[in-house]
Amino acid sequence: MKQILQNNKTGRLEVADVPPPVAQRGRVLVRTARSLISAGTERMTVDQGKKSLLERARENPELVKQVLERAKNEGVMNTFNAVRSKLGSYTALGYSASGIVVSVGDDVTEFRAGDRVACAGVGYASHAEMLSVPKNLCVRLPEGTDFDAGAFGTLGAIALQGVRLAAPTLGEAVVVIGLGLLGQLTVQLLKANGCRVFGIDLDPQKIELARSLGAEGGALSDTDAKRFVMEWSRGRGADAVLITAATSSNQPLELAAEISRLKGRVVAVGMVGLDIPRNLFFARELSLQISMSYGPGRYDAEYEERGHDYPFAYVRWTEGRNIEAFLDLVSTGRVQVERLITHRFPVEEGEHAYQLISGETKQPYLGVLLEYDILRPIERRVELAGAQKMKGEASPLGVRVGMIGAGGYAQGMLLPHFKTEGVEFESIATATGLTARNIGEKYGFRHAVADADEIIKDERVNLVVIATRHDSHAELAVRALQNDKHVFIEKPLALNDEELEAVMEAARASRGQLMVGFNRRFSPHARAALAFFKERQHPLSISYRVNAGRIPLSHWIQDPQQGGRRIIGEVCHFIDFMHFLTGALTTRVFAEAIKSRNSEVPDEDSVFITLRLADGSNGSIAYMSEGDRGLAKERVEIFGGSKTFVLDDYRSATLYRYEREESMKLRAQDKGQSEEVRLVCSVVREGLSAPIALDDLATTTRATFRILESLRTGLPVEV
Repeated sequence: MKQILQNNKTGRLEVADVPPPVAQRGRVLVRTARSLISAGTERMTVDQGKKSLLERARENPELVKQVLERAKNEGVMNTFNAVRSKLGSYTALGYSASGIVVSVGDDVTEFRAGDRVACAGVGYASHAEMLSVPKNLCVRLPEGTDFDAGAFGTLGAIALQGVRLAAPTLGEAVVVIGLGLLGQLTVQLLKANGCRVFGIDLDPQKIELARSLGAEGGALSDTDAKRFVMEWSRGRGADAVLITAATSSNQPLELAAEISRLKGRVVAVGMVGLDIPRNLFFARELSLQISMSYGPGRYDAEYEERGHDYPFAYVRWTEGRNIEAFLDLVSTGRVQVERLITHRFPVEEGEHAYQLISGETKQPYLGVLLEYDILRPIERRVELAGAQKMKGEASPLGVRVGMIGAGGYAQGMLLPHFKTEGVEFESIATATGLTARNIGEKYGFRHAVADADEIIKDERVNLVVIATRHDSHAELAVRALQNDKHVFIEKPLALNDEELEAVMEAARASRGQLMVGFNRRFSPHARAALAFFKERQHPLSISYRVNAGRIPLSHWIQDPQQGGRRIIGEVCHFIDFMHFLTGALTTRVFAEAIKSRNSEVPDEDSVFITLRLADGSNGSIAYMSEGDRGLAKERVEIFGGSKTFVLDDYRSATLYRYEREESMKLRAQDKGQSEEVRLVCSVVREGLSAPIALDDLATTTRATFRILESLRTGLPVEV
């Protein structure tokens, strides 16, 4: 499909071919008919993308700090690879569109194929031929409302939320500063609300347009606007001022303070400078509120991503209901959008549209619509630029990778190591399609495809790498194994016993080998520890401390259905490490979590776990999320046979025996990913058995489920 993208490194725009998204849980798949360019916001986004790295660093010191912290914790090269991957990728533009529903996720009952809808959301309602949009960000178009009007839905909701925050009453005098697209919609909404409206802008033509749409007065912002507002407001000043301009300047905020009445209200809707002039606000005792985009639900993952709507009786106006209300006003003629449309471009000419809003094309503009041919066939398989040259017959000794999903870990860790191993990158599929194109081009994949089936059934692929979100791991692994593919799956293997049993059954019946990303056992220090205790005659006692750090509840990994939370998602690593050292499997677990009053931090994110292993060894895992980030993440202390091995964050180790101390240091942190990938490739090339036995994989995974059971019951649980 066609999609408008911006290169994160160069800032250059292009209309690219991208695989279409697929229907997902909680999502609506929409064939786009129209999308609207939000000139102010998108122009600033495009301009930001064109700045040099130094300029971006100066403007985002917090991001620079994060990069430096990552380099400290994960090493310079790993951080460099992650940053380079981000800079070399493309970003989708757009967030307001309309179209026809093609299909819906299994759990979506609010929409059905054929519905005409308006769509919202950055990363969802992009300038693309096909959209995958969370159900709460979709609204049916009222009867008689065309796709042009529907494409204004998101902008209308932003304007409407600003008006709601200003809380205007019938007959109040309200000033709108900035008469671009957002400002013109705001003028009409205020008029529909029974207000007297005054518009301010730098462009006299926009002032005249606002007058024709209901504003009673107007003035140029670079003239004596304050005098005109005072005359218009009968000397009282504005009851409320809405700032809908898009500028880094502080001038609109200063002007708003100057023209407000005593105890007036100022609402910042547009992206403007916010260096508050205290004396002006103090002298009039003004209130200032910053509008958070479309309305309640914005930036709330529970509402936007997981589809949990707010109760109507308690939250009357949400993002979705604001879009709905705006479109109702359009359908009755109380808000006009057709007069705001100045330009139309087919999506194939999207670059010309952005040349217009950037000023390269010297024409006045306001509403810029992109149009789509909804009958054009969409290719599900995109051949990528820079792909490896296609070989004739696939070599039986070659590793031919098909990749499903490609999150940050896969990009920063797995793919660089697979590239070093000289694999052939065949096809890649991701949920959005855009990531598949980004990563596919960078690593030389031959094709980016729409969904996992195209990879699983591809005869050239002999290794399926699964790096999706956790809820799809087991299902994808089963399907790939049933097709006799070798499978390397990022942890966890499954989220519950039923999924685990299905994977194990498929693995036992498959000619392919199942491998899971428990990488720590392949680290140099893990192998050194195994050798250190090789001659032991007695059980080991292992203490594994993890300074895990917080992950907010809004993150997908904290969703029990999608991520399974952190014990299933990460503690599996440390259990596997103990299995490797002892050569024995866990037989019993017991766990206790903190009892916190902080509702933002799950208790189970800070937990003490004890494990009994089959050879009599004991293990303890102290997994804590409330520590200081300055402390290294992992420390392991291993005791047995009058010897001790202390491992510090996979960078260094100290060995104690015969009352003497030895040191072992690496030049950089090594958690075993490189060796793990080498072994995975060896399994495929040489027909070897998987490096971790199926029973071991199953027991490690099952142990995490039993830890959660122990937390619920307060009792030890047999594995």
